[in-house]
Amino acid sequence: MSKFVIEFGTAGLPKPESDGRLDAPAFHRNVEPIWQAIESFLAGKAGAVLEIGSGTGQHAVTYARRAPHLTWWPSDIMASHRASIEAYARASGLSNLRAPQSIDLMQEDWDWNGDGGTLAAILCFNVIHISPWTVAENLMSGAGRLLPAGGLLILYGPYKRDGVHTAPSNAAFDASLRACNPDWGVRDLAEMTALAQANGLKLANIIEMPANNLALALKRH
Repeated sequence: MSKFVIEFGTAGLPKPESDGRLDAPAFHRNVEPIWQAIESFLAGKAGAVLEIGSGTGQHAVTYARRAPHLTWWPSDIMASHRASIEAYARASGLSNLRAPQSIDLMQEDWDWNGDGGTLAAILCFNVIHISPWTVAENLMSGAGRLLPAGGLLILYGPYKRDGVHTAPSNAAFDASLRACNPDWGVRDLAEMTALAQANGLKLANIIEMPANNLALALKRH
C-alpha cells in the first residue's frame, strides 16, 4: 500500500542535509515515469511551468534541466520544503529554475508571481488526495483563470474510475487517507473531469502509470 507524506524530513523520513535539501523516496520511483508521461506535452511549448506542491524540489530541478526551453516556477506551502527547493536550485546552477513561491490552494483567489510570463503548463503531483476537495476546486478554477488557450494542467496520482478503485491497494490507501482526515481521499476521475469542464478545461489524455496511478492532461479551451 502506498504511503502519503505531508512534510518531508519528519519522523521516519530522511533528515535534511546541512544545506536544507530533503529527499523524497517516492521521487526515485516516479521521476522517470512522470517525465515520460509529460515530456511530449511540454515539447514545443514556450513560457513558464508552474509546479504546485513541489515538495522537496527534486522533480522541479530534474525537469527544469531536461526542458531548458521552459522557465520553471516551483511552489509549496511548507517553509521546510521551500528551503529544500532553494538548496537544490542553488546546487543545480540552472538559470531557468526560479525561487519557490508559497501558494495556498485553500485560497480561492490564489495567484503566482511569474513576472509577467505566460504559463505553458501547471503541474500538480500527489496533492489532490491529501487535501480537502476545496483544493481541487480552487486548483481547477485557478487553472481556468491563469492558463491561456492551449495551456495544460497536468495531474498525477491515484484516481477512482466511475466510483471504483483501480486496485485493492488503492482502496486500502483511500481508507488510510480518510482515517487520517475525512476530508482527504482518492478522487473520482469523473468528478475531476466535470470540475475541469466547469472551468474551461478539457481532458486531453489519461496515461496509465506505475503503482496504479494516473497522469491526467487537461487543456484550456
